[in-house]
Amino acid sequence: MSTESLYIEKELSWLSFNERVLQEAADKSVPLIERVRFLGIFSSNTDEFYKVRFADIKRRILINQVQGGDDVAKHLLSKIQSRVLKMNQDFDTLYNEILLEMARRHIFLVNDLQLDVNQQNWLRRYFHDSILPHITPILLTDDIELLQFLKDEYSYLAIEMQQGEKKRHALIEIPTDQLPRFIELPEPKGKRKKTLILLDNIIRFCLDDIFNGFFEYDSLAAYSMKMTRDAEYDLSQEVEHSLLEQMSEGLNQRITAMPVRFVYQRDMPGNMIDVLCGLLKVSRYDSIIPGGRYHNFKDFIGFPNVGRKYLENASLPPIQSYHFTQARNAFDAIKAQDILLYYPYHTFNHVTEFIRQASYDPKVRSIKINIYRVAKHSRVIDSMIDAANNGKRVTVVVELQARFDEEANIEWARRLTEAGVHVVFGVPGLKIHSKLCLITRQEDDKLVRYAHIGTGNFNEKTARIYTDFSLMTCNTEIADEVRQVFSYIQNPYRPVEFTHLIVSPRNSRSRLYDLIDREIAHAKQSLPSGITLKVNNLVDKGLINMLYQASNNGVNIKLIVRGMCALIPGLKGISENITAISIVDRFLEHPRVAVFNNNNDPDVMISSADWMTRNIDNRIEVGCLINDPALKKKIIDILNIQLTDTVKARILDKAMSNQYVPRGNRRKIRSQIAIYDYLKHSEKQLKKRAEKAITNNDTD
Repeated sequence: MSTESLYIEKELSWLSFNERVLQEAADKSVPLIERVRFLGIFSSNTDEFYKVRFADIKRRILINQVQGGDDVAKHLLSKIQSRVLKMNQDFDTLYNEILLEMARRHIFLVNDLQLDVNQQNWLRRYFHDSILPHITPILLTDDIELLQFLKDEYSYLAIEMQQGEKKRHALIEIPTDQLPRFIELPEPKGKRKKTLILLDNIIRFCLDDIFNGFFEYDSLAAYSMKMTRDAEYDLSQEVEHSLLEQMSEGLNQRITAMPVRFVYQRDMPGNMIDVLCGLLKVSRYDSIIPGGRYHNFKDFIGFPNVGRKYLENASLPPIQSYHFTQARNAFDAIKAQDILLYYPYHTFNHVTEFIRQASYDPKVRSIKINIYRVAKHSRVIDSMIDAANNGKRVTVVVELQARFDEEANIEWARRLTEAGVHVVFGVPGLKIHSKLCLITRQEDDKLVRYAHIGTGNFNEKTARIYTDFSLMTCNTEIADEVRQVFSYIQNPYRPVEFTHLIVSPRNSRSRLYDLIDREIAHAKQSLPSGITLKVNNLVDKGLINMLYQASNNGVNIKLIVRGMCALIPGLKGISENITAISIVDRFLEHPRVAVFNNNNDPDVMISSADWMTRNIDNRIEVGCLINDPALKKKIIDILNIQLTDTVKARILDKAMSNQYVPRGNRRKIRSQIAIYDYLKHSEKQLKKRAEKAITNNDTD
């Protein structure tokens, strides 16, 4: 067996993950409006794939052209384009099916050719009052530098004005940054019917109102189009440039980066396609895709439910942690025991409240925190500023290279600095992806440190839709090592050792290898062994090879991988003891967790790091072994619930077939709902035990 056949190309595995998203849109058991939103998620994912992964392969081809080319990359590019074309066809078919389903429920998404007279009159008034002020056509001439201003986050209408044999072209940006993409049309009272129209179609309907009086033409036509750019950028390495300035320059480079994908309405005239491809400098390695009338389907993530409540998921009220609710404050709660929260099942308010209380608590001396992605209106950032205003020593590590959040993080850094917060940017080329917060408090005659170690960002918005773990502890040894991580970020070349934390790039690879080796040693001695791993992505070949070796030595390995999985389960003589599933459901599965059986005395680890080379060797990531037996059990229970999912789990295999785990005669288990019920029950049991203890004490 060749070496390469031991691994699935990560780009193809990523596309397979996006197919699982499309499966959710196709699943008729999913509420209808949620299916529409999954179309939006699929589209958003596809955009990012082209900006990052497709662009990287194209770059490899262009760079290696001088040295005779890169046949492997060219072949991969061809496979990607073929697979994407098939997925786009499936998407179009599914979109039309969902439109019919909505119509059966009296929800209509109409176009500019399906309007009655009353709707036409209302739309013209709406267009002139609300839309026209945001419309400025760009005329396409040979001299125009289209790449200088065309945005890859937007959809455009390409306009053809024809007078006799003469044709002129223009572009109109769909102004979704200023206006909603979906507008509800008024209906006569008493009608159950709800009618929506896309902003694009309002502009199409009112095209003549834009151009008439300024241009002479016999006919006017509009065709949708969209361009996607390479998202990479080069940072200037000149010494006199600060990292902030370098990042600003890098973002400007991205704005004018070359396109990697051009999508156009399939009935667009050939001469217009040629004009646009020429102005956009589209190369033969780019993806040129004919499509439907609409692009930027990512806006469908926010598709409004104008129908009945049952058309979207019923809400799951966030669970309150009993440890926090029964304590006087967050510090008392954490001092009493380590606390593990699991979002979005638990409320993220416990974290924001912990930080808010620290911002004014007179005992708090300092606060340190990592910022990677935060909410647009961040209570965490506000608390950092409040803490600085209250005289606390506040240090915020802002990761300026958080892809697609760079601009926001530059602005946060400026705002924090102006408020007197000590802002640290870390080291260029070494992203800081850890999810740490450390609060130091003066208690009597000593300093006590309270630490947060998480798998997800300090982001109130994503904490409502991403599943993630947070460990909150005042364990002296762990909190002290968290303090050392912050020191390491500011002085990455100073020697440092970690015993209780697993820290990239310092010791993650060696510690993970050791943990796997220990399972192999136990298996060889016929002792209990096993590994359960849950990650977003598993593509690092060194770690995959260690798992193959463990499998060959009889270690049973269970994988839950949401996204890319380069490992191939079930290969004879290679991975026969490895099974892998992926779960795609209403919440995005985001935590990184590993359980090593260790002769039935399991080590349980949560981490910010995926099993990718970049996360293990080229980023600052932090994992933590859980000490509390009750918390270990909770994590293991949650993983076991996911491993028994018979509704949303798909099998990961060499063929990337995305077959659902067969249910057989087992009962339906939808793990995300089952986990919610499990955690809700756990909190009730904690409360009952506490009340019983109080009753017993009173009786005594």
